[in-house]
Amino acid sequence: MKERLYTRKDLIKYGVIFLISLVAVAVLFFTWGRVAQAANLNISLGSGTDGNGSDTLDVLLLFLFLAVVPSLVVMMTSFTRIIIVLSFLRNALGTQQSPPNQILVGLALVLTVFIMSPVISKVNTKAYEPYKEGTMTREEALKEAEIPVKEFMLKQTEKKSLELMMSISKTKMPEASKEAKGIEKYMPLSITVLTPAFVLSELNKAFTMGFLIFIPFLIIDMVVASTLMSMGMVMLPPTMIALPFKIMLFVLVGGWDLVIETLVRGFK
Repeated sequence: MKERLYTRKDLIKYGVIFLISLVAVAVLFFTWGRVAQAANLNISLGSGTDGNGSDTLDVLLLFLFLAVVPSLVVMMTSFTRIIIVLSFLRNALGTQQSPPNQILVGLALVLTVFIMSPVISKVNTKAYEPYKEGTMTREEALKEAEIPVKEFMLKQTEKKSLELMMSISKTKMPEASKEAKGIEKYMPLSITVLTPAFVLSELNKAFTMGFLIFIPFLIIDMVVASTLMSMGMVMLPPTMIALPFKIMLFVLVGGWDLVIETLVRGFK
């Protein structure tokens, strides 16, 4: 193997990069120290019995929560089904990047907040407010917050997906809950077992809706393609001719209203 020889020019370049990085790190530490001093921060992670230690732990837990919020939104809410159905709709229309991804994600987030508002209200009333008032510990608040979320996910989770995840994780139902009926039977299950089952059910429902959305647009594509073939216009792309008809049909029947209504009512 041929060894690489570094020239004087290379050494100077790497030396300059190292010095710039060193200066940047020094400036970062200096700035953070000044900001912490100006804000009079007391980063004391003691036992948490004093006010400062408890407040600091709450701040750290808040940052941890904010770090996992995107995953929670995707995996434990209605966001998954909505964004997949909207993506299927755009592909069925054949409009490529219209509406753009930012619009679809924004619409999915707005609908997610609208659908999850009752769950958020229950979590706020039963867990967050008692915890802030000091009548409930952090562990008790987390347990109370899990209950509305579990109820929402169990109402949307298919039994076969739930049994599949229980079989994979080798989870058995407690004896006390075997006689219960409905969602109360599966409430003792851990959130780590319920979440993947909920996601699998959402994927199944989203793909079923995507199949039903594709059918009318596929019929339009077939009619346009056979018409062009019968006229001998084989060099003209059928998708280009069918696109205006699909858009016109979708607008005339109130397609957006029907899709959004079906999505929202599916969670009610």
